Amino acid sequence: MKILGFLIVWMGLVSTSVAQQNFEFASFTIPEDGRIVLPVAEGESFNGVAGTIDVLTKGALTVAAQDAHFTGEVGSTLTLRGVTPFSRIDLIGVGSETVGRVAAENFGGTASALLGDTEGGSVQILWPQENIDADATAARVALGYQLRSYRFDQHKAEPLNRDTLPSIKLFSDDDSATAYNDDLKFLAEGVFFARNMSSEPANIIYPESFVERVRTEFADLANVSIKVLDEEDMQRLNMGALWGVGKGSSRPPRLLIVEYMAGGNEAPVVLAGKGITFDTGGISIKQNKNMWMMKGDLGGAAVVTGTLLAAAKRGAAINVVALAALAENMPSGTAIRPGDVLQSMSGLSIEISSTDAEGRLVLADAVHYGQIIYEPRVLIDVATLTGSVGRALGDEYAGVFGRHDEIIEQLSAASAAAGEGVWRLPLNQSHFKQIESKYGDIVNGGVGSPGASVGAAFIGSFVKEDQVWAHFDIAGVDYLDEDRPTVPKGYSGWGVRTLDEYLRHTRSVKQGAE
Repeated sequence: MKILGFLIVWMGLVSTSVAQQNFEFASFTIPEDGRIVLPVAEGESFNGVAGTIDVLTKGALTVAAQDAHFTGEVGSTLTLRGVTPFSRIDLIGVGSETVGRVAAENFGGTASALLGDTEGGSVQILWPQENIDADATAARVALGYQLRSYRFDQHKAEPLNRDTLPSIKLFSDDDSATAYNDDLKFLAEGVFFARNMSSEPANIIYPESFVERVRTEFADLANVSIKVLDEEDMQRLNMGALWGVGKGSSRPPRLLIVEYMAGGNEAPVVLAGKGITFDTGGISIKQNKNMWMMKGDLGGAAVVTGTLLAAAKRGAAINVVALAALAENMPSGTAIRPGDVLQSMSGLSIEISSTDAEGRLVLADAVHYGQIIYEPRVLIDVATLTGSVGRALGDEYAGVFGRHDEIIEQLSAASAAAGEGVWRLPLNQSHFKQIESKYGDIVNGGVGSPGASVGAAFIGSFVKEDQVWAHFDIAGVDYLDEDRPTVPKGYSGWGVRTLDEYLRHTRSVKQGAE
């Protein structure tokens, strides 16, 4: 039993970075043979490079397309095998509109889905400069291919042997090798980190092992420092909300602080993430159905940490701090109860209506800490906070809330560029009024609809009104039941791409601006 216990702890400490697919980039040309993948514009006949391949195959593409009713509609595919001189041809429709960045990534993801189980040899992806935007590069195709190739099979007896995967060669006339190898592959690593942490079981990832996993991932990266507040620090700092959630578990809570300071003297962007490593609901216990998914209730913490990991690996010239508010929400003799009143670091007291509204509690202390320690120019929190947001928006959009229009507009633009949907939901004074408490300053739930706005108001109660702030509720998008072009079924890592895009273009937002 001692050996088994040691192995479980050791598994939590080691990095589980998924081996990434390697890409080779070359000037555009049409290969003489082998496996090829090519984009097809929507229409009644082939043109451009698809037309050239049709001629080389003596009209085989036209015959196959007519038989399959393939016209190049966006996302449609057609596979031909053994058509001389090629061993395999995969056609992927890109539609009739100009191909943008997201469409290029989706094309790459679709190629990955088609060829993900192919062994050995090479796959040659053709990416001609035909009806595409300037930023729809082969590097974006490679990113999409990489993101869709993700698998979480570390705990299987026979995981995929990634050494058997084919090499991927992309033919294009752009500077994609540099763009991918010095930048976008690190974005993929950040997304994979977030997906991994949500996918890991709670006996492997809990607050302490989350911290150690992060230490391993960030080892030797320049301009990075890591700090950790333990249960004694929390009590000393009067973090009664975070400590209150975590003290019901035998695995103590942590506030993980990762600083990346490569932007000179500019005030940092602070990203705070909900990190509930397993959520039983506490004393207000959940039903068993789908409770296993609550291992992913640390998604916000995984996303903000993965975002910072990508920025640090690519050497971004920016100051960013990630705060991961880590706790396991368990029922026990030391757990908080409905009716309890907790004292937060901010001085506000919190009446507990439900111990299953715990994510907002850990973030209450985290966002307050981030403000007083770092005086950030922008504060963004990310959380799998409410079922309400999923009922409102489905699995296509995360909810975004805030008091300052400009930051919401910037984040909305970033999400659109990154291909991750976001929708602004209301946050007004009535939502703050709803959470006024009879026995404390505010209550953590049980006040009716709209649940997502009420949750945002709770967190906003710990944010100064002149602090530029936004709240992402990703509860509806953090897990997908079906594949998407760049996201396989499972935990999505939603938010890393959006926040990464925001950090690339962020500028100071005037404090207090409406």
